[in-house]
Amino acid sequence: MGAPSALPLLLLLACSWAPGGANLSQDGYWQEQDLELGTLAPLDEALSSTVWSSPDMLASQDSQPWTTDETVVAGGTVVLKCQVKDHEDSSLQWSNPAQQTLYFGEKRALRDNRIQLVRSTPHELSISISNVALADEGEYTCSIFTMPVRTAKSLVTVLGIPQKPIITGYKSSLREKETATLNCQSSGSKPAAQLTWRKGDQELHGEQTRVQEDVNGKTFTVSSSVSFQVTREDDGASIVCSVNHESLKGADRVTSQRIEVLCMSWALGPQQYLWVKEGSEPPLKMTQERALIFPFLNKSDSGTYGCTATSNMGSYTAYFTLNVNGTYLTHEAKGSDDAPDADTAIINAEGGQSGGDDKKEYFI
Repeated sequence: MGAPSALPLLLLLACSWAPGGANLSQDGYWQEQDLELGTLAPLDEALSSTVWSSPDMLASQDSQPWTTDETVVAGGTVVLKCQVKDHEDSSLQWSNPAQQTLYFGEKRALRDNRIQLVRSTPHELSISISNVALADEGEYTCSIFTMPVRTAKSLVTVLGIPQKPIITGYKSSLREKETATLNCQSSGSKPAAQLTWRKGDQELHGEQTRVQEDVNGKTFTVSSSVSFQVTREDDGASIVCSVNHESLKGADRVTSQRIEVLCMSWALGPQQYLWVKEGSEPPLKMTQERALIFPFLNKSDSGTYGCTATSNMGSYTAYFTLNVNGTYLTHEAKGSDDAPDADTAIINAEGGQSGGDDKKEYFI
């Protein structure tokens, strides 16, 4: 006789697992005897539900290891922790994305001094990886060699730190009402960083950050431009470009560019100069020349002189102190350098914009 068929045995087992009050129909579905319920359940679902609630299956869940995903900044340290409730007399193991074993229990398997054992017990295996590089990113596997082998995955994400931004585009002083255009760029971020602009405390609306992948295929270079019309109030202002990135933990990397603005009046040149001497009336001279010439000097010419430069945009006053003692000559008061006594001096008004309290001294 041939071997007995396994079908009766399978049906017998299936019937023995049948829920109370249910019979197996010819089409392979469980059918409740209670016609008021009228529910049908596939055979495989019934078997699966019964097996899942068996004591053996509940015990196997305690042997399933677990871990968590981790995020680390490049150059930092990450700790991988794997735990299991029921180790079934087996050890835990960590392996890297290339499936190289790092640690089996407390035993080191890969010679990499960056990887160190943190904790090894029957229920836990924790290791650390220091000086993490972008190449360390990937899925790490924790395994326990029960029957069957059970695993848990930990995805390690490595953040690339953006470099300090660089501002380009500023070459020389700008004229009032001229449009300034500046460019900002930063490399090395992962994921791509964002750039923002501001002038002092005022936000500037630059163009949307442009993103380009670096040659390493992992990090990104970001860039942005901003354009604005300058005013005389912008003279000496700092234009700041900031890099925003999660790896910086709120401490943005910034760089600034100081700009100079030539007011239109000074760019075109003052139209006239008015010279006065403190304590003397009336004004000494009004001229379109910036120099006040003393053809014959004497000690009574010593004193403080003021020059007011005026244009259609306003005026500016500077002060100069002249001391005549007949011995030497310095700065802008010019006489005969090779003569012991100077008989001519020139005070030259160079026209600045910083204010009217600056005084220069000339000794003759």
